Amino acid sequence: MSRPLLLKLLCLLSGLMMPAVSFAADIDGSTLSLGWGIPFVGILLSIALCPLLIPTIWHHHFGKITALWSALFLIPFTITFGMDTSIGLVTHAILAEYIPFIILLFALFTVSGGILVKGNLHGSPKLNTALLAIGAILASLMGTTGAAMLLIRPLIRANDNRKHQVHVIIFFIFLVANIGGGLTPLGDPPLFIGFLKGVDFFWTAKHMLLPVVISTLVLLTLFYVVDSYYYKREDEIEAHDPTPDSKLRLYGKFNFILLLAVVGSVLLSGFWKSGVEFSILGVHMELQNIIRDILLLVIAALSMILTAKQVRSVNQFSWEPILEVGKLFAGIFITIGPVLAILRAGQDGHMAGLVAMVSDSEGAPINAMYFWLSGALSGFLDNAPTYLVFFNLAAGDAATLMGPLQQTLLAISMGSVFMGALTYIGNAPNFMVKSIATQSGIAMPSFFGYMKWSFGILVPLFLILTVIFFLI
Repeated sequence: MSRPLLLKLLCLLSGLMMPAVSFAADIDGSTLSLGWGIPFVGILLSIALCPLLIPTIWHHHFGKITALWSALFLIPFTITFGMDTSIGLVTHAILAEYIPFIILLFALFTVSGGILVKGNLHGSPKLNTALLAIGAILASLMGTTGAAMLLIRPLIRANDNRKHQVHVIIFFIFLVANIGGGLTPLGDPPLFIGFLKGVDFFWTAKHMLLPVVISTLVLLTLFYVVDSYYYKREDEIEAHDPTPDSKLRLYGKFNFILLLAVVGSVLLSGFWKSGVEFSILGVHMELQNIIRDILLLVIAALSMILTAKQVRSVNQFSWEPILEVGKLFAGIFITIGPVLAILRAGQDGHMAGLVAMVSDSEGAPINAMYFWLSGALSGFLDNAPTYLVFFNLAAGDAATLMGPLQQTLLAISMGSVFMGALTYIGNAPNFMVKSIATQSGIAMPSFFGYMKWSFGILVPLFLILTVIFFLI
């Protein structure tokens, strides 16, 4: 790793140790106006719209734009509530939530970036369906970002002699970049947020298994039908194959062992209750969680040391995606604090209308509404903070949500993970996959063109899931 890049990463990690935000118990959400949520919404809208409207400015200055929104929240918040309250609010989120969140993504991103698949296969419907199925499985083991980055280029090479490739990439986004990651907290950021809030690792695997399997099988079957239709057309196959078929070779295989080590580290923190706590800037940190984060950083370092530089070079590995995620989510975790406080206030807060939409007259949750509202916001904003918002809206307590409100937690988990596939901006890998496909010469549809595919295919599927899991 070059010295300037190392310095950048060290600066980022040291920045994570400074105060940032989530929810402070001593802030009365019933006294907060919705105006305190404007910077949070501003960041999410910036993420959604700036890459489309001002791509060059956003690419070079997204960190500054995020910092500006954060400052627009922190300065008036500190003036209104005092320095101690502001620091306490910020510190809790960085130490208890943001650092573990970004360290896991960093480890998965680094390790998966050290695995290279070289060679080429013939992009037939059977092969393409098999690759999508493999990707969907890997997504829960190495994260949607890791699985998507590992397989998207081999998939593009396999189909580069075909005229119709867009549908292949779109179904790849559906399955590998989103729905496939629904089985474990490693798979998708929203589920890891839930894990950090106390949701059991295997609760997710157990309760999300059937929805993920049903969705995956339906989409794989539909993809095979669509891909077979295009493949059988006489003018589908180009006479010249830019990348002739060749034997597949796997490089950086040691990183698969490191992926298992990542899983083991996360499981360790879930099962081992040390009983030892440290208070850092007023935030209680459990020993097992600190050790987990240290292990993940060591695993990432081992991947960098043990993986040949040529592997990452051929993989076109770059630190830019994780740096972008780190900066953007720092701002999100800073500005989401008052939103969570208002939601915690329930009927006494200024989001009483939203609370009413997901609850019946007796205050019981309407799980179908939790599924669709958490999903709709995940599709058009970002699924990790959306999960956190609805997690707090439902109860904010993992034990309650895994117990009497387990269907509500399932609705939030399904909505946040599955409906992140509705737009390019619903989940981080979506836009990354789209960009790689575009760079490879595939004429990917526009933002709204993609939505024609996603709404036409996914919305009927989600309606079926609603009936199966929340209405019957």
